[in-house]
Amino acid sequence: MSPWRALARLARYKLWLYLASGLLASVMFYLIPLLPGLVMRRFFDRLVGKVPESADWVLALLVGIAVARAAQLMAAGLAENSLRIVAATLVRANLLERILQRPGARALPSSPGEALSRFRDDVEAVVNFLSWTLDPLGQVIVVATAVGVLARAYPGFTLAVFVPLVAVLAVVNLATRRLRAYRRASREAAGAVSDLLGEALGAVTAIQVAGAEPAVVARLRSLNAARRNTALKDQLLGATLGGLAHNAASIGTAALLLVAAQSMRTGGFSVGDFALFVSYMDWIANVVGMFGFYLTQYRQTGVSLERLADLMAGAPPADLVRHRPVYLWGAPPPPMPAPEPGPPLQSLAVEGLTYRHPGAERGVDGVTFTLRRGSFTVIAGEVGAGKTTLLRALLGLVPPDAGTVRWNGAALGDPAAFLVPPRCAYTPQVPRLFSESLRENILLGLPVDAADLATALHAAVLEDDVAGFPAGLDTQLGPRGTRLSGGQLQRVAAARMFVRDPDLLVFDDLSSALDVDTEARLWERVFARGGATCLVVSHRRAALRRADEILLLDGGRIVARGRLDDLLAASPLMRRLISPR
Repeated sequence: MSPWRALARLARYKLWLYLASGLLASVMFYLIPLLPGLVMRRFFDRLVGKVPESADWVLALLVGIAVARAAQLMAAGLAENSLRIVAATLVRANLLERILQRPGARALPSSPGEALSRFRDDVEAVVNFLSWTLDPLGQVIVVATAVGVLARAYPGFTLAVFVPLVAVLAVVNLATRRLRAYRRASREAAGAVSDLLGEALGAVTAIQVAGAEPAVVARLRSLNAARRNTALKDQLLGATLGGLAHNAASIGTAALLLVAAQSMRTGGFSVGDFALFVSYMDWIANVVGMFGFYLTQYRQTGVSLERLADLMAGAPPADLVRHRPVYLWGAPPPPMPAPEPGPPLQSLAVEGLTYRHPGAERGVDGVTFTLRRGSFTVIAGEVGAGKTTLLRALLGLVPPDAGTVRWNGAALGDPAAFLVPPRCAYTPQVPRLFSESLRENILLGLPVDAADLATALHAAVLEDDVAGFPAGLDTQLGPRGTRLSGGQLQRVAAARMFVRDPDLLVFDDLSSALDVDTEARLWERVFARGGATCLVVSHRRAALRRADEILLLDGGRIVARGRLDDLLAASPLMRRLISPR
């Protein structure tokens, strides 16, 4: 979708607001400053006696124009900022919806820091330009009006003073392509800095343990140097073009003085005429400068729209500006209810599930198995065998290349949308907690009156830990749960699953940070939940001993399956996995 089509679609979202902003901020904004020039010509001619008229009316007109200008600027600011807020909300809502629709493991095509940069800076660039799209209309009207007034009386002078302005406009237009390249490089460099800062702040412990602080600081300095250089080029070229445009008025004034000096001496060109020329020339120079700025911003808006389209990751470009309700005034609608659970799980069948990581041969290939209600199935294998990838493909967190997932015999068209609470809940290998209270991290928006927190805490073997926390369930966990131990973090994630009481529990190496006693109690309490069906990635003996079936993966394929004792007798790989380390 071209930038103009995208902007036109945004403009139609609140057409009345767009037109009000255009009239006040793009037409009246440019026209009103022409009026003082006419008044000043009369005023100066009155001073030299050419027009025998009281100066009181002249001063009254100037005051009236100033009051009208102030009112126009206030109304324009209100309309323009309202338009920007509404349009930015619409674009960001569409972006967020698309990101949440994407497979969970590949929701962002770039880093979180880069995505935040696009959400903030690129959306702001697009909506700012949207509010300026009618500026050329006002600029054409004011230039035509001013040049018409001047050329009708002084055609030779008009030509002499406006040629420099036209030349400046041509120079600015020629330089916009280079400015666009500089802006793209500047945005990408800023995104790289944001990305590194986000990753470093989220991995402080890992950096400290590795003694990598000097390397991280050196990398940050390198990225900052690149960002500084690209920003300098961007700002320098933009300022140079802006300076050329805005200083064109001074060039035009000098040309006017040279051309009109003799006429002013003979009386053919009055002081009032000179005041009118200077007034119009100064404003026209500003208008030309604004038009040059408009052209540069159009190029930069194209860059921003391309970067935002990348975040849409395969969706039609028009979806970026798709019309939808935005709730900036009044109460928002109630949140969507959780999906109806439907018939309880009796069987989950996976048939020929295949997924390959982009640009690599690793993944899972042709995996087939069936889970029965109440069963406990463990996926085991060496590092890199495809265990986590299998869970992600099954749950729709990555898009499978082939295969079918069936719930009670019915094929799932969109596993990611179907396999959610209360049907299914999943705890990844590295659970994600938020910088909120323990209660909020477990509920994640679930109404308190609809949740059995005490039962969930007991099932996750977390009740004693909560009793020891200074504020109990209201204890703040810090960024990503940094105030918790690894085992506590995993059990909080488990409690988040249990409080939703799903039919199917999917754990990715849940007990890896638990001691033997805590792990044993956790599995006992899981089994005490009637009808719980579990799919677990684990190499721990406690889980393997309890398994109704173990799926042994190697190279992305199931190479053996069965109970632990049978696999130990038949599979060297199984014996190697469970041997003491």
